[in-house]
Amino acid sequence: MDAVTILLTAFALSLDCFAVALAAGIPGGKGGLRDAARIALAFGAFQAGMPVLGWLAGRSVSAYISAYDHWVAFGLLAIVGARMVHEGLSAKEEERPASLGTGTLVVLAVATSIDALAVGVSLAFLDAGILLPALLIGIFTFAVSFAGALLGGAASERWGKAMEILGGLVLIGIGIRILLEHLA
Repeated sequence: MDAVTILLTAFALSLDCFAVALAAGIPGGKGGLRDAARIALAFGAFQAGMPVLGWLAGRSVSAYISAYDHWVAFGLLAIVGARMVHEGLSAKEEERPASLGTGTLVVLAVATSIDALAVGVSLAFLDAGILLPALLIGIFTFAVSFAGALLGGAASERWGKAMEILGGLVLIGIGIRILLEHLA
């Protein structure tokens, strides 16, 4: 997997977390930098770890599906991307958690990192390495989640849905690119 694709994947996955961090962020909140750092650390850590778990799972079955692994990678990325676009287009507003306790933060981090798990499976099917993508996904996610949590409330209403849609479209585009490269 080339560097541009890795960066685009990290960017796309981080946008989902950005949207949630915007909703979870407290505008002018009392915790400020501390709360933003907690949100960013939780999201970044889970977004970096889940592709590794997906990659390990994918490696265990990749030998059995190597003839059509590009279709599986495309399908996973297209499904994840379509789900992100659908959620971005839905009228349902993101709910702001009542508190940012550790439990709430872990639930939000797990929920936003399921997409990264699927991407990790795709990387295993493509016989790509996982260390650099996982590291970049974690770094991108930390940075955008930190910014999103600091921006909070009003920015969520303005950019949250658009970021989710953009992230989904980028993942679908990467899936199409993978498919076309393998079919050509």
